Amino acid sequence: MICDWELTKQITINNFDYFVNHDGFIMPKHEPIFGNNLFFLEDNKWREVRNLLTPAFTSSKLKGMFKLMSECAANFADYLANQSHQKPLQIDSKDVFTRYANDVIGTCAFGVKIDSLKNPNNEFYILGRKSTNFGGLNLTKMFIAKKLPRLAALFNIKVVGDDVEKFFTELVRDTIAMRDEKGISRPDMIQLMMEARNNEGNEDVVLTIPEMTAQAFVFFSGGFESTSTLICFVMQMMAENPEIQGRLQREVDEVFDKEGDNPSYETVNNMVYLDAVVNETLRLYPINTMMDRVCAKEYELPPPLPGRKPVMLKPGSVVWIPFYALLRDPYQYPDPNVFNPERFISDGQTSAHAIASLAFGFGPRMCIGHRFAILETKLLLVHVLRKCSVKPGKRMITPVKLDIYTFAINARGGFWLEVQPRRK
Repeated sequence: MICDWELTKQITINNFDYFVNHDGFIMPKHEPIFGNNLFFLEDNKWREVRNLLTPAFTSSKLKGMFKLMSECAANFADYLANQSHQKPLQIDSKDVFTRYANDVIGTCAFGVKIDSLKNPNNEFYILGRKSTNFGGLNLTKMFIAKKLPRLAALFNIKVVGDDVEKFFTELVRDTIAMRDEKGISRPDMIQLMMEARNNEGNEDVVLTIPEMTAQAFVFFSGGFESTSTLICFVMQMMAENPEIQGRLQREVDEVFDKEGDNPSYETVNNMVYLDAVVNETLRLYPINTMMDRVCAKEYELPPPLPGRKPVMLKPGSVVWIPFYALLRDPYQYPDPNVFNPERFISDGQTSAHAIASLAFGFGPRMCIGHRFAILETKLLLVHVLRKCSVKPGKRMITPVKLDIYTFAINARGGFWLEVQPRRK
């Protein structure tokens, strides 16, 4: 367990070649849609696929997706404002914001327009909830896959069900077939993988349909679950801290007063207080509570305490980096349990800090879609807080307490908000 900032940087950045891979626990042959995705790929295969997909998340590509995201965010803001018009609206915010994430991923990654408010039982949403539920039975399946992989294969125990695998495989296959037939090109992940499919100069990066499905699925599941959880925590922090919510709303109002109903990509990215609010939420509730790396060759760790001997890691040793603990280190963050966005603002600008990088992973292996997720979060905050104010819902446990029975970070008792329309 690595509990030191500098040592974390050494392992994940400076000496990355010693710690390239995660501790994979899924057998790719048994569960291809889960075991072949970017998170579990290793060594050269990981590098090739990472290099292939990286162009899908450049600033120019995100700017191209901005309008689609913004339309989804405005749609959900209108829904919440209209539903709360007569009386304050009590919502299961996890459900609502997961539907938003679902629509954004559908349109930006797969080219599929989904309206999860008008069509609440769409397959994207239903199968997404099923495949990203890492509590209860699915947690048991993950344990079996990790500790007893042959038993999992023998009894066909899968973390991702056959129905989920079938749906996404057919979706990717049909999307590719339609684009090939009609000559359609979109600036998204599937398009990049299609172009690599035709790259005859390097056979190593020519992806099969199952491999393409695996990459599309991990992008979907990551955006579906992680981003919606981040939005829930940000909104809950706004509900619990009305003064901070008010200050952010004033910044939002200034933006809309200046640019009208459709603020630009650059403007949203340059909102100082909004950026600080998201950073502080990520510090308190990081997307990943910890991160693992597998040692590939002998590596000497310094003595853990003065007077102790150095620790020699052998190939195959696994190191864990506890994000949640590091980000609440009182030596780095005074009053670490207090929600205070000001800690990330200096001279009227958001201070340079690797907080978002750490919350989404660290170094070359950090989450490839982290900027996509942060932009998606900021857009919903901007549009919702322009038209609505939020308070803790009647069923919400405040202050937030974490659920100790789920694999992914979550609030005990769920997320519940009271939404009220703003009246200027």
